[in-house]
Amino acid sequence: MRLEPISGERLTEALAGHVVTLPGEDGSPWTRVLIDGAPAAGPGALAEGLAHALRERGRPALVVGTGGFLRAASVRLEYGREDADAYLDLWLDTGALWREVLTPLDAGGSGRVLPDLWDPERDRATRSAYVTLPPGGVLLLHGAFLLGKWFPADLAVHLSLSPGALARRTPGAERWTLPAFERYAAETGPLDAADVVVRLDDPRHPAWSGLPAPPRQP
Repeated sequence: MRLEPISGERLTEALAGHVVTLPGEDGSPWTRVLIDGAPAAGPGALAEGLAHALRERGRPALVVGTGGFLRAASVRLEYGREDADAYLDLWLDTGALWREVLTPLDAGGSGRVLPDLWDPERDRATRSAYVTLPPGGVLLLHGAFLLGKWFPADLAVHLSLSPGALARRTPGAERWTLPAFERYAAETGPLDAADVVVRLDDPRHPAWSGLPAPPRQP
């Protein structure tokens, strides 16, 4: 895969300019964007920056992080607190994401999205209120291991780190998660599954694969 250098500001602006051209999947009036990456790659920061750029273009944007959709500790930690396979396979409550975030933005959906469901630190429901994303709005869902799950997306962005960079930038207390990202890379192939790949080994000097071809006009 050929990657070209790009500044962080230009990256955000280019992605925002592309997103506003995208028709919603299957006629949906909303646009869904996945920003996939390890915590060390900072997918939440890109999501927030992209939301700001979209709002400047007059498009409502809602940022949702998968950290608010983890399963209860009794499920996540069934095999121990540092089980990499469970981290990849069990931690994310995909059913809740479908029900509360993605399906409401289908064509004919309500647009009512729950921004978070579960507080993993307190291990209890967050009791957050629903947010209504108006037609024409953009959902920016960010987190790890989002690809390969058949989540509906009009654009999927993968933030890539080489194994060495991932190891260097992952805090010591979280290094037990590294084998999960190795499995994800081998089994899901996020570099191929994403529409846009951004390499962030040096966050000051990102490189990217460029934008996908523009959508066909009906």
